[in-house]
Amino acid sequence: MTNEEIVEIFELTTKLLELHGENEFKIRNYQNAAFNLDKTNVDLLTAPIEELSMIPGVVKSMAAKIDEIRTTGSLKDLNDLLANTPEGILDMFRIKGIGPKKIRTIWKELGITDTQQLLLACENGDIAKLKGFGEKTQETIHTNLLFLQSNSSKLRMDAALVLAEVLFDALEKKYKVEITGEVRRKLEIVELIQLVVSAEKPAEVQSFLNTLEFLTPDEKASTPFIWRGRFLDRTIPVEVRIVKPQQFVNQVFVHSSDEKHLIQPVGTTTLLKTALLEPHDSEEAIYTKLGMPYLSPELRNGELEFDPAFQSKNLITWDALKGTVHNHSTWSDGKHTLEQMARAAAELGLQYLGIADHSKSATYANGLNEERVYQQHQQVDDLNAQFQKEGLNFTIFKGIESDILGDGSLDYSSEVLKTFDFVVASVHSNLKMTEERAMQRLITAIENPYTTIIGHPTGRLLLSRPGYPVDHKKLIDACAANGVILELNASPYRLDVDWRWIPYALEKGVLVSINPDAHHIDGYMDMHYGVAVARKGGLTQEMTFNALGKEEVQTYFTKRKIG
Repeated sequence: MTNEEIVEIFELTTKLLELHGENEFKIRNYQNAAFNLDKTNVDLLTAPIEELSMIPGVVKSMAAKIDEIRTTGSLKDLNDLLANTPEGILDMFRIKGIGPKKIRTIWKELGITDTQQLLLACENGDIAKLKGFGEKTQETIHTNLLFLQSNSSKLRMDAALVLAEVLFDALEKKYKVEITGEVRRKLEIVELIQLVVSAEKPAEVQSFLNTLEFLTPDEKASTPFIWRGRFLDRTIPVEVRIVKPQQFVNQVFVHSSDEKHLIQPVGTTTLLKTALLEPHDSEEAIYTKLGMPYLSPELRNGELEFDPAFQSKNLITWDALKGTVHNHSTWSDGKHTLEQMARAAAELGLQYLGIADHSKSATYANGLNEERVYQQHQQVDDLNAQFQKEGLNFTIFKGIESDILGDGSLDYSSEVLKTFDFVVASVHSNLKMTEERAMQRLITAIENPYTTIIGHPTGRLLLSRPGYPVDHKKLIDACAANGVILELNASPYRLDVDWRWIPYALEKGVLVSINPDAHHIDGYMDMHYGVAVARKGGLTQEMTFNALGKEEVQTYFTKRKIG
């Protein structure tokens, strides 16, 4: 068990307590504990119970619950609640737009206990008739439920990679194997987990796969050379292709490329024909055979990569990143202190950290009011002085993630905004907008002279929330006209702006910043996902803002503030 799993138990218990209309005091205790445990660095598995009760927001009774979980592996409160909750109700918690109290009303008033019944009730107009709901709430539930159902057998790239690696690790002990398909191509949404295995005896591999306890075979869909099935408790399909050793490289290449990439004419042939014509000892050799530069799997999309201008680009890489902006600390809703975030970034070899904690409108995220802004700035100055004294070539830049309000304004006065080195302007509230309304808010924020970066511009959460409608051309044109940087939010939950709009941004001369939106130290690693999708769009090192060195970034911020 991990800290994260304990937090998840507390969060689910909170929801179920609300669902069942339990005592508000008890609900608040669990709620506060979940929020604060998610931020703590205390090892919940080993800390003495006295230390647990000293964590802010964790009262003694909640410390005892943590001890119960780590001792028994479960929580009686949660088990009792689950025993009295229809299984289908839990699926409703995943629907955006309704919380436990509304789910309770739907359950108790209409007897609905699963999402299919809920969908029918929306379509019949029964939800709108409930007290406190109405047509708009019904429409929101219906739309979000359909979105959820349409994506039920898909995974974000990070979650799919974890599962693919579990299966890879099991197979690697006996066979030569490679993760292929959408996972290797770094697609933001994965619909099939696929691997290719080298073996002389396909039946032996099939038998081995059937012994793995975490898999469920689909015998009807399988063939002698292709094992198909699923992970337990997952709906995403899994496919393992078994090939002869001499065909391994060729098949790995074929199944790590989009069909459009494979059939694109190259002279008088195609990459597919070349790959299938004879065995190759490397994927690079297949490209060499056709006089082409090697294209890594994330680039094999059949869209931009055959253009000689694209092939000559100095595409962004992880190693080219010099710093990270748009990050959070314990000043707002981050898990690690500002100093911890800074030193961790320095240990990665980065030259700077742009701290951009939440602004005052984000009360749910402990956003900074004006007084706390000045207090944080003082700490930044103190830490930078300390780093200089230590001889550490590292700088923290003063930033903020300022909420874009309903009228497009930012939620601080100009007097406060001008004290920051940079401002990330983001929409976090009132997300249900027409395109006209969304563009008015975004462009007004972009035109604000204090806006440096426009953050996650569509507000999407992959497989969870589609985001508000945006005219990307108008958005990018506004960034170009106002010298505003476009964020590629590297969180695998977002990957926003969509990489398919990077070519237009480059055409308009708009810098792109690959921002992890890190709320803890490990969050920096999300920039790997951002780099992968940025490369798909042809983002170059020269047009990546955080590929600039520390001095260049300082100069950029200074000129921007003077301007």
